[in-house]
Amino acid sequence: MKDMPSGRKPLLVTVLVFPGVRLLDVTGPIEVFSTANEFGGRFRVRVVSPDGADVVTASDTGLHVDLAAAQVREASDVVVVPGGPEWPSLAKDDALLSAVRALDAHSRCTASICTGAFLLAAAGLLDGRTATTHWRFADQLALRYPRVTVEADALFVRDGHIMTSAGVSSGIDLSLALVEEHLGADVARAVAKDMVVFMQRPGGQSQFSVRTHTPRARQEMLRRVLDAVAEDPSGSHTLAAMARRAGVSPRHMTRLFREEMATTPARYVERVRMEAAQAMLEGSDDPMATVARRTGFGSPESMRRAFTRNLGVTPGAYRARFRTTRTPAEDRPA
Repeated sequence: MKDMPSGRKPLLVTVLVFPGVRLLDVTGPIEVFSTANEFGGRFRVRVVSPDGADVVTASDTGLHVDLAAAQVREASDVVVVPGGPEWPSLAKDDALLSAVRALDAHSRCTASICTGAFLLAAAGLLDGRTATTHWRFADQLALRYPRVTVEADALFVRDGHIMTSAGVSSGIDLSLALVEEHLGADVARAVAKDMVVFMQRPGGQSQFSVRTHTPRARQEMLRRVLDAVAEDPSGSHTLAAMARRAGVSPRHMTRLFREEMATTPARYVERVRMEAAQAMLEGSDDPMATVARRTGFGSPESMRRAFTRNLGVTPGAYRARFRTTRTPAEDRPA
């Protein structure tokens, strides 16, 4: 990382925003830096956009912009490049990429949040570097930008003066690391406690995705099989079907799973279907029969057995626990 200033000079944080930016990618780091000021920090945050116009985020919330990126004259200690759901089109926006390059040229540290890594990569700032992004898009980052080494399980990665973070809230983890770097562990710990977040979150992104929890397959034909299961958990994914898809014998497919994935084909399929069912139970009111059918379990009874075997709870109990952030005490009758 480039040398950081010493003393009590205010630390300038420049946050680049654009239409369709993800709101928490912006506000998470800003909250960390502003909270640090309550504990002796001197962070000064400014928000810029490519043309200086206010923007509307992906959640339809308006954000006020202080100035255009081209009007920035003072060097930044930190430049924050957030992401957005429409990252494929954002990575082709020449004006946005020019703003990223210009801000990085006068920054001691440039940090991306979530899919903001695609903007850094498209701007050429990640060439020859190691980086991370949201687990859902890590494979895409590696595929589109082969000069980037992608660490799919990391919450954030530092390579030189560039930092990249994983999905959404990991921008808070990255920002806390910057606070610790500038102000020490005690201040970072105070900020984390005040915000009621981990100073160092346990685990990596693997706790959120089956595809990142398993090793990356070396053979292309096996990767195609894994992708087919992840894209359509309700499809036919018997051993015979997967073997036909890969053009190998069922025995060879079993051996590939054992050697490269350290599991069996059936176990892998069940884990993917479990993840899909958990997501539906957390985010919808669909009947159990619908959840079971759409996630490949077929029947509520088959899904119940899988949940009991893997999680120790029934699907109904899982939905009751994870559909709300309320504590058990809040659920008790008055």
